[in-house]
Amino acid sequence: MNKTILHIEYGLAFLVTLLIYWQFDFSWWLFIVLLFAPDLTMIGYAINHSIGASIYNIGHSLVIPIILLGAAIVFALNLLFMISCIWLAHIFMDRCLGYGLKYKQGFKETHMQRV
Repeated sequence: MNKTILHIEYGLAFLVTLLIYWQFDFSWWLFIVLLFAPDLTMIGYAINHSIGASIYNIGHSLVIPIILLGAAIVFALNLLFMISCIWLAHIFMDRCLGYGLKYKQGFKETHMQRV
């Protein structure tokens, strides 16, 4: 039950992010191009599981895009606001689909699976 609630919450967060993105009339082709950019952090797995998980988690944690979103709002930086929205949308989409932060044991073990 808790896992289902989390999936729904992240799905709604994804939809809200899309709505905000749409309200600001940002480029949809750029959204599609950049939506999977955070997955480039998987490159760390070419070194080993520990480094891979650490780099992947940096790119998939909510902390950095939320800080950037705040900076974009404070300093009125539309490009940074757009990129932050796309980054957050990616994270919300991943979590809605059951993907999450990685454990060092392997790529397939995530925090969403342990809920």
